[in-house]
Amino acid sequence: MSDPAAPSSPEPAPATPPSARRQLLLVTGLAGAGKSTALDVLEDLGWETIDNFPVRMLKRLVTMPDETRGPLAIGFDSRTRGFVPADIIALVKDLSARPDLALTSLFLDCAGGELERRFNETRRRHPMADGRPVQEGITAERELLEPLRRWAEVMIDTSAMTSNDLQGRIRELFAPADKSAALTVTLSSFGFARGMPPLADLVFDMRFLDNPHWVPGLREQTGQDAAVGDHIRRDPAFAEAFARIRDLLLLLLPRYAEQGKPYVHVAFGCTGGKHRSVFTAEAMAQALRDAGFSPTVRHRNLGSRAADALEGDKR
Repeated sequence: MSDPAAPSSPEPAPATPPSARRQLLLVTGLAGAGKSTALDVLEDLGWETIDNFPVRMLKRLVTMPDETRGPLAIGFDSRTRGFVPADIIALVKDLSARPDLALTSLFLDCAGGELERRFNETRRRHPMADGRPVQEGITAERELLEPLRRWAEVMIDTSAMTSNDLQGRIRELFAPADKSAALTVTLSSFGFARGMPPLADLVFDMRFLDNPHWVPGLREQTGQDAAVGDHIRRDPAFAEAFARIRDLLLLLLPRYAEQGKPYVHVAFGCTGGKHRSVFTAEAMAQALRDAGFSPTVRHRNLGSRAADALEGDKR
């Protein structure tokens, strides 16, 4: 039996519950590997994002009073002021010990050949090339960032990824818990004659419909014009095919969500990517909105010039 007169030992301070810890994500990697894309997706997911924030001010930023305490993503790379990998690792180790922070680091990697292709395509200068060939800048940056690559908890190699692939991966990894069940649906149109279709979960070929390209007055219009839409609707096959595709999507999309898939891309193709695929994607988007979804619509070849050679013989 304890002595009531004996002094009681001090009770330990209560631990910060996980739900009260602010999520802090540090996003870095090689220039051209997709940092901007990753931060854009995080912002769409409700994260507060800051790119190229001076590293020396990071500790001051996360210790400032903040009533929202929402998730925060900080982007930095070799262009950021005060970028010294060893100092960053030491600073983050210090921040990781804070009971009110849940800190994660993400490194975006990419093969040198693919990075060189991306810089050549965009004609951007590599931040570490300094008048030298792009490949030399990539090599120098890779050596500088190697300590951060080894240290990061999460690494994504974007070498074989499209922008959509990277967006989907970021959503899978970092969607806030209260949004994890939300399904992001993208509907796109494209032309088979203008290159292979985009990477998509579901692809529907609409070339079985009568082609408005060969109808006088419709060639220079697009699937967003009423006259083209009226022509496509008059095709005897359209109504039934559209209804079946719509019903299939309404069956599959909730099941994708149940399986935890956060991002679904449905692509519609026709020959040139200006008429049948565009109209179907727009009409399907409206049908999905009516069913409670919020799809995004993209048209890869909408602005392309109409060309008889691409459309082939009229049939």
